[in-house]
Amino acid sequence: MSEEKLTEGLDLHHENKWFRETKNKLDKVGCGFCLAKWTQVTLQLQTGHTHSCHHPKTHKIPVTEISRNPSALHNTLFKKRRRKEMLEGKRPKECDYCWNVEDNSNQFSDRVFKSNESWSAPHYEEIKNLDWRSDFNPRYVEVAFSHTCNFKCSYCGPAYSTTWQQEVEKFGGYPTSDNFNSIERHIQEDKWPQKQTEHNPYVEAFWKWWPDLYRDLHTFRITGGEPLLSKDTWKVLDYIIEEKNPNKNLQLAINSNLGIDDKLVDRFIDKINKICDEDRVKEFIIFTSVDTWGKQAEYIRTGLEFNRFWDNINKILTKCPRVNVTIMSTYGCLSVPNYKKLIEGVYDLKKTYGSRDRYWASAVFLDSSYLRYPWHQSVQILDDKWHNEVLEQAKLLYFMGVPIFDHNYIGYSDIEIQKVKRIHDWMTAEKDPKHIKTSMQNFYRYFNAHDRRRDTDFISTFPELEYFYEKCKKLCL
Repeated sequence: MSEEKLTEGLDLHHENKWFRETKNKLDKVGCGFCLAKWTQVTLQLQTGHTHSCHHPKTHKIPVTEISRNPSALHNTLFKKRRRKEMLEGKRPKECDYCWNVEDNSNQFSDRVFKSNESWSAPHYEEIKNLDWRSDFNPRYVEVAFSHTCNFKCSYCGPAYSTTWQQEVEKFGGYPTSDNFNSIERHIQEDKWPQKQTEHNPYVEAFWKWWPDLYRDLHTFRITGGEPLLSKDTWKVLDYIIEEKNPNKNLQLAINSNLGIDDKLVDRFIDKINKICDEDRVKEFIIFTSVDTWGKQAEYIRTGLEFNRFWDNINKILTKCPRVNVTIMSTYGCLSVPNYKKLIEGVYDLKKTYGSRDRYWASAVFLDSSYLRYPWHQSVQILDDKWHNEVLEQAKLLYFMGVPIFDHNYIGYSDIEIQKVKRIHDWMTAEKDPKHIKTSMQNFYRYFNAHDRRRDTDFISTFPELEYFYEKCKKLCL
């Protein structure tokens, strides 16, 4: 199959009348107007950081603001000033990701896509007429209550994992040119997590705000850390189970690495079924993560027992017939050799559990997103011999895009296919040779230290990349 045939009809940024109408409406208010600055928020309560839309950097939430107004977890003065800029026809500097897209291509930016979402679009009139000083309850909320985590994924860090924090406290940052995951860098960015035993004013403010927030929510997603190791996750589930007037339009999502104790998995299944059987939410999604297959996946995500992880996915899909699962794959250079096996494995899940009773017919969605940081683990550092392998993976997804229920797919959707194709496109884009050389040096420095610290063996785990490892090593001599 030709590359042209593969991508035919799959361009997610094609001219779409709904997106065009949304952009025109936004531009009537201002060229920088974006509803997501009001409607969407990510809350990192373990560090007291927030941002609205995932593109801008997070900023610290002032404790003085939440002491007066718990909703300042989202409605910070910093964020309100960005809203003011948007309402006055300006482009906030922190949103430059979208301005780069709009100024350098004919594609719609994420300000259009996010403003067109069902959790944004209905609020256009209200928001455009709102005073910039006013508070607004977000409709799409992601929250991390804690960074407690039993995994140490190679691209993660202390702000999101207690096991990473413990390692860095023992050994320090990694010997890369950017001192990857150093304590000093986290402190400089005010992202070093507080101890779990300490009082957390951000969590306290959340629970003061929660009853008011809950009734307005469209989507609520708990991240971590490992959320099922946080008491606040269970508190949310119990609140929804016990609430006399549940928000039945809520799309509820929980992240989990599914590597926790069997008793917790069973407890989770019990809570899910109580919520779903009583129609207390519109949709229940479990987000889990794996980046390739088998032993190579275990190397990337220290703490993962792959077979146990796969068994738990099957267990949940079997015992929770209305739940959908999204497998988030952070596609980096170590994903490439074995990713076809993951594609085939997910397809088997789709065939086994696809059902009209689920919110999605296919039951399982493979979300392949390319890793951008740390750069020394991105696919861009690999040599040209791997380009075709990634393209072949996209072709495999294409062949497995088989409809079963009318327009509902048990196989891979256009979006799932296109995400892998775009990894190939990004991988083959023009690169700065000096930057690639530095990244290759950091690749060796990082994984050499990884093997010493974690008693792993890169070459025996990734024999396909032994030549590349040695090539990176030579650049360090």
